[in-house]
Amino acid sequence: MNNAAILAEYGPREAMEYDVVVVGGGPAGLSAAIRLKQLAAEKGQDVSVVVLEKGSEPGAHILSGAIMDPKALTELLPNWKELGAPLNQPVTEDAMIFLGEKSAIRTPDFLLPQCFQNHGNYIVSLGNVTRWLGQQAENLGVEIFPGFAAAEVLYNDDGSVKGVATGNMGISKEGEPTGDFQLGMELHAKYTLFAEGARGHLGKQLIAKFHLDAGRDPQTYGIGIKELWEIDPKRHQPGFVMHTAGWPMDSNTYGGSFLYHMEDNKVTLGFITGLDYSNPYLSPFEEFQRWKTHANIRYYLEGNAEQGIKPAKRISYGARAITAGGLLSLPKTVFPGGALVGCDAGYLNVSRIKGSHAAIKTGMLAAEAAYDALVAGRQHDELSAYPRAFENSWLHTELNKARNFKAWFKKGLTVGTVMNGLEQFVLKGNIPWTLHRDKPDHAYLKPASECTPIDYPKPDGKLTFDRLSSVFISNTNHAENQPAHLTLKDASVPVNINLAKFAGPETRYCPAGVYEFVPDEAKGSSAQRLQINAQNCVHCKTCDIKDPTQNIVWVTPEGGGGPNYSGM
Repeated sequence: MNNAAILAEYGPREAMEYDVVVVGGGPAGLSAAIRLKQLAAEKGQDVSVVVLEKGSEPGAHILSGAIMDPKALTELLPNWKELGAPLNQPVTEDAMIFLGEKSAIRTPDFLLPQCFQNHGNYIVSLGNVTRWLGQQAENLGVEIFPGFAAAEVLYNDDGSVKGVATGNMGISKEGEPTGDFQLGMELHAKYTLFAEGARGHLGKQLIAKFHLDAGRDPQTYGIGIKELWEIDPKRHQPGFVMHTAGWPMDSNTYGGSFLYHMEDNKVTLGFITGLDYSNPYLSPFEEFQRWKTHANIRYYLEGNAEQGIKPAKRISYGARAITAGGLLSLPKTVFPGGALVGCDAGYLNVSRIKGSHAAIKTGMLAAEAAYDALVAGRQHDELSAYPRAFENSWLHTELNKARNFKAWFKKGLTVGTVMNGLEQFVLKGNIPWTLHRDKPDHAYLKPASECTPIDYPKPDGKLTFDRLSSVFISNTNHAENQPAHLTLKDASVPVNINLAKFAGPETRYCPAGVYEFVPDEAKGSSAQRLQINAQNCVHCKTCDIKDPTQNIVWVTPEGGGGPNYSGM
C-alpha cells in the first residue's frame, strides 16, 4: 500500500499545532529552538516550539571531526562553561602536513593560513555537545520528539509550508501495515525550520519545489569517514591537531584528513574525500584505511613492546556527507512558511573544516526572524529578515573569504594549495575574483573504461578494517521488517548503466557495505543484480549524492533507526 492508500484506510492523521516546528535535533535545530524560547522569555511571552529528531536521541546521528569554534555558542549561551558544556579540550598545537607515500613535509607555523589556526577552539565530540544542547532546550520548555522522522512536507492551499508529517510506523517490507502499525502524525506550524544536515531529505525537496538553487553554483559535497581510538598515554598529546593533504589521494582528487587528540587518551581521526572525484574505482573507505598505514599516522596507533607502548584500540566508526560548496552554492534559504538552516542549506566553511559554529549562528538568525514575525502576527510567509541578517553577519564575511577554496582544487593539489595560500595568507580573504562550478558531483564520474582500477590492500584487523566490522561498532540498527529506505527510481539502472558503464561505483562509494552486486539466478549464471542491505546504512547520504544517474533516492526510515554514535 502506498501512503495515500494507507491514509484512505487508516486516516486522518492526528494533528498538533505549534508556533514553530524544527525538523532535526542537531546544533542548528536546537540552537533555533533555544533562541526562540530565550526571546519569548525576555518579553514574558510563550512560543510553542517542537523539535523532531529521527535519531534515538539528540546526538545519536551526529558525526563530525570536530574542532569547534565557540564564537556562536557564546552568543547563544554566554555562560556555557558554567552550564557544563562538554568543550573540555582546548587546541594546543596545529600541524598541516603534506604526505607522500614515504614522506611528510610539515608547513612551517609562520606560513600556516589563518583558516588552519585553531587557537581558542576546542576538540569536541559534537554528538555530546548536541546532547547537551538538547538538555538546554528542554530546560527552556522546548518539546523534543526523538525517534520521529519527518517524512513529508505539508502545504497549505496557497502553496506555503504548513508543517510536516512523521513517517508511519510498523509497515512491512511489502508496504503493508503490520500488527505494530502506527499512523504518522502531522505537526502544523506558523513557521517550519528545516535543520536536517547535509543533503537533507526534505530540504532537497524544498530546494527543488521552490527553485531555491536558481542562479547558484551546484552544491558540492565530501564524505567524511571517522574513527575514534583510545591510544597509549605515551603517544597522547592533548590538544594536538594534525591535518594532512596528499597521499593516498592522487593530485587531481580532492581530499584530506585529520587526527585530533581529545581528552582521556582518545584520538579522533578521519578522512574526507570530495565527491566530485572522477574515477569510479575509487573507494573513500579504502582510501581512509590506507591513509592509516602512513608512518606519521600509524605511529599513534601501533604498539611498541620495546618502548612499552600498548596498541591502540578502535572504539567507534561512522560516516557522513558534508557540504563543501560554501557561499557560492548556498541556495535561497527562505520560502513561504519556512527556512533552511545549518548544513541543510550548506553553511559549512570547508576551508576551516568547521560547520557547527555556522549551524548555531544560522539557527539563531532564523529563530530571531521567526520570532519577530510571530510577534507581528504573521504566519506562513517568507522570513526575509533571516537572509538579510546573514548577509550582515560575521558568518557571511567568513564564508566570503573562503568562497573559492574548493573550486581551486579542481585544478589539482599544487594549484589549489598555492592559490588558496595566496587568497588566505597573502590577500587575507580580500579576493578580487570568483571561481564558479558548472556541474554537480555525480556528473564528474567517468566511465570505467577511461579509468585505472585501484588495488587496495586487504585489511589487517589491527590498523585497517573492513566495512562490516566497522558498521558493527557504529551501533547501526534498523527494524528488519520495514521498507528499504534506499529506493530506486528504475530498478534496471544499477545493472544496465551503473555496472555496465561505471563498474558499479555504489559498491565502493558506500562506506557501510549497503550495495553489492550478486548473481541473479533467475536470469542465468552470468547475470547480476543489485542487492541493497539497507540495515547497514549509517545515513551518510553519499549514495543520494554520487549515484551517476541520480537513480538512488534516500528516504527516511522508521524513526530511531540508523547509527547510535557514542562519543563521536
